Amino acid sequence: MQWIAVATPPFAAIEQFDQVMEQLGADEPAGLQARYVGSTGDGLRVVTLWESKEHADRFFADRLGPAFAKVLGPEPAGRPEIVGIAVARSYTRQPVG
Repeated sequence: MQWIAVATPPFAAIEQFDQVMEQLGADEPAGLQARYVGSTGDGLRVVTLWESKEHADRFFADRLGPAFAKVLGPEPAGRPEIVGIAVARSYTRQPVG
């Protein structure tokens, strides 16, 4: 079952997000289907779509934590707040024409 994760990183600058992405490297994590990043009035939001919750959990535990530690220091100011959503239905827009 697909899984959506909506994360609020412990920083508000898109440049810090870029630094975390650099630490993660060019290899996309297994199971990642889409990633969107945007600013809100109170910081950044990162929305990811995964093949499964297990893929998301593995990425957050094995890859994201170490990348945060390299960018923010071994004791970062906080962990990302993550809301997970099991996908019950998927509606995609079909191309016209």
